Amino acid sequence: MSKEEVVVRIIGKLDLVYGNIIDQKEVRGIIEEVLYDYDLCPTERALVVQNNMNDRILLYLASKKIDGLSRNTLECYSRHLSRFALNIRKNVEDITTMDIRMHLAAYAKTGVKNSTIGTETDILRCFFKWLEDEEYINKSPMRKIKPIKIEKRLRKALSVEEMELLREGCKTYRERAMLEFFYSTGCRLEEVEQLNKSDIDWQGLQLRVIGKGNKERVVYINAKAKVHLQKYLMTRLDDCEALFVTERKPITRLGRRSIERDFKKIGKVSGLKKNVFPHLIRHTMATHLLNSGADLVTVQALLGHEDASTTQIYAQISNSNIEHEYRKYMIQ
Repeated sequence: MSKEEVVVRIIGKLDLVYGNIIDQKEVRGIIEEVLYDYDLCPTERALVVQNNMNDRILLYLASKKIDGLSRNTLECYSRHLSRFALNIRKNVEDITTMDIRMHLAAYAKTGVKNSTIGTETDILRCFFKWLEDEEYINKSPMRKIKPIKIEKRLRKALSVEEMELLREGCKTYRERAMLEFFYSTGCRLEEVEQLNKSDIDWQGLQLRVIGKGNKERVVYINAKAKVHLQKYLMTRLDDCEALFVTERKPITRLGRRSIERDFKKIGKVSGLKKNVFPHLIRHTMATHLLNSGADLVTVQALLGHEDASTTQIYAQISNSNIEHEYRKYMIQ
């Protein structure tokens, strides 16, 4: 048993008992320092070697949690890796490239999109690289698996007119406040889910959010969002710290599924023939900013993207804008 595995197991146990009370990175450093001068040997209790895949997956997820991956990302990893483990019942050191190819081919036959197959491939690649780095296997079987080619599609943001229709589709103070907040800040669903009322700087019309990779950034609230947020908060008589809460007692923090249901309801009432969801509003905010002249670096910072190429996805301007720029600059 490697020291890394021991550290991960100890931190996993502490996390189960004490939750978020402990600073996992600090605890990891302390344990590694204590174990530095020791060699560890596991106690052999089993007579037969059993399938170790699920055990390695749990260790991998625990390690990634310590690294700061979000709960939603970890849940996604867990789903894909658990499906793989159910299909390929082998020890990790016995898995071959052909096993993985057969698994991906069988998964593709279920009718899932290429993007889903691409996600599964990327997750398996990261998992087996970790196994190789931690010396559980000699060589990753993913080395010969090429990345899935995914068709690039334009992200279709809502038009200004469609946004107005959505506003008219809001029938409660909470619905309107949420819509304006998502549009004003461009926040991700998981970021909004964790926000508290006290996070908002009403004087500066800004707040700090914790995004992917546990990275903090500043986002901003416009005047319209401020008005509707304050209207919503004035209707609340509860003492819950969350920014958005349930309408029925006991009053608790509004979860991601409830937020998604609210957006779906807003879209239906507004009469839009489109699937309305929180991330669509993030797309729309970014696209509207870029179409209005905001530079890519600014939008990148607002969205919390590490790579500018990710933000570039939102830079697909409308055909009318393209024609306008052409007529403006084309020499006759």
